Amino acid sequence: MENVIAQVPLFAGLSEEDQSTLRSMMGNIALRRGEVLFHEGDEGKRFYILVEGKLKLGHSSPDGRENLLAIIGPGEVLGELSLFDLGARSTTATAISPSKLLYLEHNDMVKFIESHPGLAMHMLRALAIRLRRTNETLADLVFSDVPGRVAKALLDLAERFGSRVEDGIHVPHDLTQEELAKLVGASRETVNKSLAEFVSRNWIRLEGRAVTLLDVERLKRRAR
Repeated sequence: MENVIAQVPLFAGLSEEDQSTLRSMMGNIALRRGEVLFHEGDEGKRFYILVEGKLKLGHSSPDGRENLLAIIGPGEVLGELSLFDLGARSTTATAISPSKLLYLEHNDMVKFIESHPGLAMHMLRALAIRLRRTNETLADLVFSDVPGRVAKALLDLAERFGSRVEDGIHVPHDLTQEELAKLVGASRETVNKSLAEFVSRNWIRLEGRAVTLLDVERLKRRAR
């Protein structure tokens, strides 16, 4: 984890000395798949950087239904709102694969930002990106049909976690079919029907908790 600070876009503008100082202030956490980092409603006192693995951010309705708001990958941050507001956590963060994180206590991060004021602008930029992604998701729920949302979700996962293979892009997304359905805001049955259609058209190949995108251009057109 020694070089992870330099790999986080949020801290890319810091000098090597400042990156080293920040790293020395941080603690480590390891999670198994299914283990919860924090629950919705918990007091937010820590800022996290995901080093390895993937986490899902979910919100539960009063009747117990879960909606997935985002999938977080290596280099991304969690709990950044706690730097500006010590209110309750707005989501539950759960590991969907074995994960390693760095964390910094709220007071320590605030002191570091006060001595490096330029970092606050980078933090706001990260918040803006997260907000823009949320707005796009909300717009998709209103204006896109389920197959379109599934295609867009697969393309987004491929951009962030995929790697080029001989016949396409291999995406180890680590999501169950139920989790993928929650990510696109639809029933598992409807999402499965969309996936089956994509398979029959030879656009994708399903491989457990992974998928290979075989025809990216067709998926892009379907996502629109």
